[in-house]
Amino acid sequence: MRDIAKEVYEKMKVGAAAWIRPVSAKGDTLESFQAAHASALGMEEEGLIRIVKVLRQDDGQIQEIRIQRLA
Repeated sequence: MRDIAKEVYEKMKVGAAAWIRPVSAKGDTLESFQAAHASALGMEEEGLIRIVKVLRQDDGQIQEIRIQRLA
């Protein structure tokens, strides 16, 4: 399984903000995308990013994560 949060992080410049979203063309589903939140939380604990906003569907599944690169 690919690490979407890490992929987005590596493409960003320090101080930039971006949305992390599942990409169906790359095989992502909402179910598999839930792991991206766990990855983003780990990166936040390491001080690499700040999670700005998490958008959820009515059923509680995460559909988008807004992050800011700190390092």
